[in-house]
Amino acid sequence: MEIFNSDFWSQRYVDGTTGWDAGEATTPIKEFVDQLEDKTAKILIPGCGNAHEAAYLHQQGFANVYVCDWAQEPLDNLKKRVPTFPSEHLLCANFFELEEKDFDYIIEQTFFCALPPAMRPQYAEKMRELLSENGKLVGLLFSFELTEKGPPFGGSVEEYQSHFSKHFGTINLEECKNSIKPRLGNELFIEIYGTASS
Repeated sequence: MEIFNSDFWSQRYVDGTTGWDAGEATTPIKEFVDQLEDKTAKILIPGCGNAHEAAYLHQQGFANVYVCDWAQEPLDNLKKRVPTFPSEHLLCANFFELEEKDFDYIIEQTFFCALPPAMRPQYAEKMRELLSENGKLVGLLFSFELTEKGPPFGGSVEEYQSHFSKHFGTINLEECKNSIKPRLGNELFIEIYGTASS
C-alpha cells in the first residue's frame, strides 16, 4: 500500500503498529517548549500521531495549538486523553492541503521522516507557506543514511540544507544532545526561519 495514504496510517493505529510513538513528548521538544514565554503563540504539529507534544503544550497553558494528521484515530486518542483540547484545532487532513496559516511555530516530530523522500522539496515549500513572516520550524530530523526502505527514512545535513535553503534564510541543524535513548546519536535539532533571499 502506498505510504502517503490515509488508509495506510489509519491501519497502523488499528493494528497498534506505531513504533515511532514514544508514549510522551520527547525531551528535546519538552525543553524547547519550556523556554517559550508567549502562551498565545499559534503552533502547528503536522503528522501529529497521538500528539503527546500537543498534550504537553496544552497542559502548559498554550491555548492556540493545532494538530494535523491524515488518520482520524490519533486525533480521537488525543481528545480522549485531553478532553479540554479544542475540537476545532484537530485537523484531520492532508498536510499539503492545509489552508490554516500564519503559525508562529511548527513543531516537527517524526512527520518529515515518514514522507516519501521525493516529497521533501514540497514539504519545505509548504512549511514556508504556513509559517508567519517571523515564524519558525523547530524540532527533530533523523540523521542517518537515507534509505529506500521506510518509514522512517534517513537523511543528511547537506540534503536538508538543499531543500530548506530555497525557502528559508536561516537554517540551524545541530546534533541533538538530549534525544531519548533509542534515538540518541541519530537526531538533529532544527530551527529554520526567515525568508530566502531572491
